[in-house]
Parts: sequence; C-alpha cells; structure tokens
Amino acid sequence: MKFCQHCASPVVHQIPPGDDKLRYCCLQCDVVFYDNPRNIVGTLPVLGEQVLLCRRAIEPRRGLWTLPAGFLENGETTLQGAIRETQEEAGATVQSGDCTLYSLFNLPDINQVYFFFLATLQSPQFHPGTESLEVALFSETQIPWNELAFSVVRVTLEHYFADRRQADFPVRMFDLRHSPERQLQTTLISSSTGTFTPRSST
Repeated sequence: MKFCQHCASPVVHQIPPGDDKLRYCCLQCDVVFYDNPRNIVGTLPVLGEQVLLCRRAIEPRRGLWTLPAGFLENGETTLQGAIRETQEEAGATVQSGDCTLYSLFNLPDINQVYFFFLATLQSPQFHPGTESLEVALFSETQIPWNELAFSVVRVTLEHYFADRRQADFPVRMFDLRHSPERQLQTTLISSSTGTFTPRSST
C-alpha cells in the first residue's frame, strides 16, 4: 500500500500508538489501515451417499476438484456466504436448516480461515457456475483423490467418510502451517461431537 484511500497522501509502515504490529498509516488523515485475515466459506454438499465437487475453472489449481467455497462478503454470516458460494459455483441449493458447521481451518501463514458446513442438497439438480468447469456427485470410491485442489478439501473429505462409517460427525478445528522444510503440517486443535443425518431429496 502506497497511498491513503481517503486523501491520497503517501502512507507509512509503522507501529501505531497503543499497537504492537506494523500497520499502514496515513499521517495526514491520522487513519490506520488494518490488513486482517480473509475468511473462506463453503459447504460439503451431500446427497445420499455421494458428495458434490466442482472442477475449478480459475487459478489457482485450475482443472482440479474442490468443494464449493469462496471469500465471505461484507454483510454476510459465514453460513449465508457458504450457501451463496454453493449456488454460484455449483448451481446447487442447500438450506440453512440442513447445514451444520463441520470443519474449520486456520492458515496463519497465508492469513486465511476456512469454514466448511456439512449440508444436504435439496435436489439432484446442479450445474457449473462461471468458476467451475464441471460439477459432479461422487461416492467415496469415486473421489478423484489425486486431483483435489487443496489440503483443506482432502482433510474435510477424509474425515467425512470416516465419520459416516461411525455415524458421528464432530466439529473439528485444524491449524495448517508450513514446516521449515516447507512441508504442510495439519494439526487437529479441537473436536466436539455432533450429529448429521444425510438424507435423500424429496
């Protein structure tokens, strides 16, 4: 950031009074600009024994498969954003009453937080949005495990299919950090029990 968004004066990178982190500051306006983590919200849409995945039409990881998810917009709750992203990316409808928080991922190395909600598809009707090449339902054995776009998607799917065999769906929080050797390490931080019953559409 080089210039103030309010008065166009040059900004400085300094620790403001009463703070302990470097921020972009406008000395002319006396305004501090905060660069906070970005929230990514999405769903794990379920229909019977299958889950819905999207094949990405955009970078990063174009051509690989992912769960429908995207950046939270101002004025939205995390669940509202997840439902909107599911509609936009997969042309699929889920209702808030059929959703439950399922996995949360902290990625402090890239300043992101992911929220995935377990959801029931309202019908088998879906279609790719502008950011998806195709959308399809997969059983566990059909999942393209070697073509998944992101670690958070793989971890969420692995836990879901394991949880389904136990008929128990705890809410889990993970930290994902890079080791000094740049290997991605996933650490389970917390887990709480929950229930979820996938059902067929009516």
